[in-house]
Amino acid sequence: MFEEKKIKVASVQHPPVYLNLDESIELAKKYIDECAANGANLISFPETWLPGYPIWLDASPNVALWDHKPAKDLFRILFENSIEIPSKQLNELCEIAKKNETIIIMGAHERDGGTIYNSIIFINSDGTHKIHRKLMPTYTERMIWGRGDGSTLNHLETKWGNIGGLICWEHWMPLARTAMHENHETIHVAQWPQVKEMNQVCSRHYAFEGQCYVIASGAVVTKNDMLEGIKSLKLENKVASILIEEIPAENDDILMHGNSVIYAPDGSMVVEPLADKNEIIYADLDLTNIIDGRLFLDAVGHYSRPDVFEFKIK
Repeated sequence: MFEEKKIKVASVQHPPVYLNLDESIELAKKYIDECAANGANLISFPETWLPGYPIWLDASPNVALWDHKPAKDLFRILFENSIEIPSKQLNELCEIAKKNETIIIMGAHERDGGTIYNSIIFINSDGTHKIHRKLMPTYTERMIWGRGDGSTLNHLETKWGNIGGLICWEHWMPLARTAMHENHETIHVAQWPQVKEMNQVCSRHYAFEGQCYVIASGAVVTKNDMLEGIKSLKLENKVASILIEEIPAENDDILMHGNSVIYAPDGSMVVEPLADKNEIIYADLDLTNIIDGRLFLDAVGHYSRPDVFEFKIK
């Protein structure tokens, strides 16, 4: 299952430079260096941290108006600041992973042709990478993201075992979970915009069902973080900021609360949810604890009943 029995993990809860890809990459490199200096072997980031979760989809009152110029201009900024694969920005992340000999699990808006995908970029400590595209954008998210497919249900093979991840409400998809359990993960990264109460329930359930550690990663973002991020782009056209300015909140109000948390295979908390703080959480994980629960439950092994159920990925 694994060559190394102990691993130190980190989850970055700081906000990015909102909607500014290049500056967010520089900020990510700073946090990766900091985590590595503190001994982290694996570093996770929240959903679409590059360059920020589209909070306006749920919080701005005029987001879905047809042919609304502020919505189109804001989408254009997001499109232009979504990472491409391959790209210079991806190379920078792969190089810093290799330099620090760390694993990086990054949430990103990924641009491919004319479509943006909500993606996880899995970067191994040797600088190689894989991606996963979110299978089903939820509710208002369908206005900006395309749908992924089964070919990107990926994981990394490491000396600490298989490390995988899913994005947000994919954790409510029983067959998506089953596909990941088939990889016999030792560590699973659950990426969320913020880890709300039901997201914590879902992440904890995944840890027990998959008999693995789960790092549930969320970000802390204020309205002012969003406005300052757009301001950093130095755009002459100010229309794009209107949807964010219209969010009914004060500039220093926290719109996403983080609540990053780490669960053990028995469902217990290794690190309790951290709310409203721009910090990085750390934990030392003992992977031998994964074995104990296999006595009672292996959802894709001795508890799977393949004589009754059949599972395949198209």
